[in-house]
Amino acid sequence: MCGIIGYIGTKLVKDILLDGLTRLEYRGYDSAGIAVLTPSGVEITRTVGKVSALKEAATQAADGHAGIGHTRWATHGGVTVPNAHPHRCGRVTLVHNGIIENFALLRERLARSGRFPLSETDTEIAAMLIDSLYDGDPAGAILGAARMIEGAFALVVLFEDRPERLYAIRRGSPLVALSNEDGAYVASDVTALLDHGRDYFVPPEDVLLVARREGIQLTDQAGNAVRPQMLRADWDYTAAQKAGYPHYMLKEIFEQPQALTRTILPRVREGIIQLEETAPVDDALKGARQLFIVACGTAMHAGLAAKTLMENMLRLPVEVDIASEFRYRDPIADAGTPVVLVSQSGETADTVAALRLARLKGAPVVAVVNVKGSTIARESDAVIYTHAGPEIAVASTKAFTVQLAALYMLTLHMARLRGALDQDRLREHAQALLTAPQLIQEALDRESQVREVADAVHRATDMFYIGRGLDVAMAQEGSLKLKEICYLHSEAYGAGELKHGTISLIEPGVPTFALATQREVYPKTLSNMREVRARGGTVIPIVTDGWEVEPGSYDYLLRVPGEGGVLAVFPLAAILQLLAYHCAVYRGLPVDQPRNLAKSVTVE
Repeated sequence: MCGIIGYIGTKLVKDILLDGLTRLEYRGYDSAGIAVLTPSGVEITRTVGKVSALKEAATQAADGHAGIGHTRWATHGGVTVPNAHPHRCGRVTLVHNGIIENFALLRERLARSGRFPLSETDTEIAAMLIDSLYDGDPAGAILGAARMIEGAFALVVLFEDRPERLYAIRRGSPLVALSNEDGAYVASDVTALLDHGRDYFVPPEDVLLVARREGIQLTDQAGNAVRPQMLRADWDYTAAQKAGYPHYMLKEIFEQPQALTRTILPRVREGIIQLEETAPVDDALKGARQLFIVACGTAMHAGLAAKTLMENMLRLPVEVDIASEFRYRDPIADAGTPVVLVSQSGETADTVAALRLARLKGAPVVAVVNVKGSTIARESDAVIYTHAGPEIAVASTKAFTVQLAALYMLTLHMARLRGALDQDRLREHAQALLTAPQLIQEALDRESQVREVADAVHRATDMFYIGRGLDVAMAQEGSLKLKEICYLHSEAYGAGELKHGTISLIEPGVPTFALATQREVYPKTLSNMREVRARGGTVIPIVTDGWEVEPGSYDYLLRVPGEGGVLAVFPLAAILQLLAYHCAVYRGLPVDQPRNLAKSVTVE
């Protein structure tokens, strides 16, 4: 989950590294550092804290034409300068994203030869290992170390006695690269490289990348040249800037109508949803006995909403699994049980592992991802891209709603394949889905009302979200947003579970948000809301427009645009996101970079 940048070429490197790290800071901001190859050797500057602290520390640092940089999300070892990257051992200096699982065994081996680390990190062990194998052949040392390392890694390496080259290798962790007339660049995310070009590639796993001023070469373990698959970024860096908003999160919340339009509109043809990208697995989707949806965090909540939709519409059993559990519990998956993976980045470590397990079991795999060329996109049988554009804030917003849209479209596509709906019903659903961007816009237009409620409740230390049907998944997502950026204890429950223990936690003044957008269970949710009210809890219903709510049964009231039902998930998501955002602002917290979290979880 760390950010990596590297450059070698004709330009001075220091500002390239610092600018790249600024754009990658959403991947980690515990500490940061750069290493610049100067005529007198490698000069390293490291600081604890954000990249702004590194920029200040590096003002007097030497410059050069080759270097590497890193912004850290701590895994091994605390947040200290000795644990910050880059790490150096002998002639080797490197940065690392990932986790080296056998670092303790490697450390013991190195200790027997008199080599002892100065930090607590697994990364320094990698630098020591490569240096111990280095006999003048950088390629041999890096490939030899890669064969000994277990776990996930992306390494970018400088050799002090090879100033004309920069080396990189990856396994399981993200890395991209591009070259132009000014030199060669590598990074953990294309966001850092967009000022230098749009055409990039992802180095294949366990393939050695050698960058020179003249360009980049790839070779496999046997020394054979490898030709990369070129990709093109369809957005520029201005799309990843705040554009006048105080925070990335607020900007991304307000970008949802456009993101949904980009995701839905091109897939409506002849009045129905047509997903041509699922063609490789259409036979499996048509004949499926069961479906798995596998994801983590926010993406998993999109899967929970899709489960309700799919089971109702397709009459097909759907199991939603947390990727970190799916990968270890020996799931009953085979050719008759397609697996749908949901991931914004396409690099989520547990979801990648779940993908590989599903393929090993012979299950067809459909990916719902936002990043072209990502690991999950490359290794899946079919890919539904969500076209959200860059999402920089750690808390996912627009990526969530386009995932909901993609899963809705997959449901309609499967309904057509399986004959679950006739053409008239398919057209009705497609036309309804096309209204989702407007519903979200109408919800965003109610920001001032949401802000007032946030002002009233932001000082609470505990909160609850309740709902029924689709609202349960949305309650879980709303609760997660509050935890992520407000550092508040928050729980989400099916409203019917209140009487089975949870209601004992209700005390006077404790806010409970009652989500009520599903007509068939609306009276039941109102009854649960009254139970909270009777025990002194602060009750905030979030209810579909026009639906009656008894006066005096609540403390504050928020309304959801639309008519309720399936489409309510879209405007409801926006209201829940705005609620968490404004609570965090009122609490004076770093909205875009909440503590202990990073955007893309690329380590287990």
